Amino acid sequence: MFPTNTWYVACTADEIDEKPLGRTICNQRIVFYRALQGKVAAVEDFCPHRGAPLSLGYVCEGKLVCGYHGLEMGCDGKTIAMPGQRVGGFPAIRSYPVEERYGFVWVWPGDAAKADASLIPHMEWYDNPEWAYGGGLYHVKADYRLMVDNLMDLTHETYVHSTSIGQKEIDEVPCKTVVDGDNVITSRFMENITAPPFWKSALRANHLADDVPVDRWQICRFTPPSHVMIEVGVAHAGHGGVEAPAEHKVYSVVVDFITPETDTSMHYFWGMARKFNPGDKALTAQIREGQGKIFSEDLDMLERQQRNISDFPERKLLKLNIDAGGVQSRKVIERVIAAEQGAPA
Repeated sequence: MFPTNTWYVACTADEIDEKPLGRTICNQRIVFYRALQGKVAAVEDFCPHRGAPLSLGYVCEGKLVCGYHGLEMGCDGKTIAMPGQRVGGFPAIRSYPVEERYGFVWVWPGDAAKADASLIPHMEWYDNPEWAYGGGLYHVKADYRLMVDNLMDLTHETYVHSTSIGQKEIDEVPCKTVVDGDNVITSRFMENITAPPFWKSALRANHLADDVPVDRWQICRFTPPSHVMIEVGVAHAGHGGVEAPAEHKVYSVVVDFITPETDTSMHYFWGMARKFNPGDKALTAQIREGQGKIFSEDLDMLERQQRNISDFPERKLLKLNIDAGGVQSRKVIERVIAAEQGAPA
């Protein structure tokens, strides 16, 4: 259950080099490769000859060559040539709109005629000298909406991430959720608290004291189909919190692109864009490693959660006040899907 007339992150740009890349997105098997001039192309991962995965082939002079019998496939899904065969009557396979932007390859798995590149969200941190970015990819065996729930309700940090970003004040300070059209924003502001270990390290990395009270913020922004951007950071207390001048704070955006693979699995592209000390490559690597460990803790929890849900489908889950961000985000997803299908939400 996912929207398809939309853009999803299919892979990072560097995942596609000389070899094609096969990836399942929204229950559709797709192969991505670089055609002439390095332009990314995407077609069904299905050779029209005998059904072999085209991703097991190779690219030659911008053409995708099947590794089974040498069929050459064009970017439009039409067979170009095959040794010893006339290919004019070969059935075409599906091709997909793709765009390479912000270091990612984006794919539109729905109606190709409706694909609009202007709908790809803008990333102000990309190729911007004031920002630094580091991230990665996890394959998670869980419904993609469980990750949306997780990211739109950060109270779990106190328990799942107790040694890094969790602290009791997250439980003690209520969050606020608002819906603005298809956007859902859940925010929490904690004042005059002690920074948890991850943020103490960030303060030191920005040459700020880590042993003084801080104001901390978490602003989670969901946009369909399943993107979550989270403004996070701490500032020395009394300087305005998230609005504090740069010399008094560490400010970042947690980048989360959640791409459904199947009904119970996803590709999770995670990262952190930070707006402090951007030139320190060692710090970028350090933050990436720390963030990767934090998200791996989420991965284990979500996969076990999915197993329980799959084993006991008749059991209903509770919806509490802390779940408002995830609940409202799911309503947006349901509304988008209903609009695609021409049904009432």
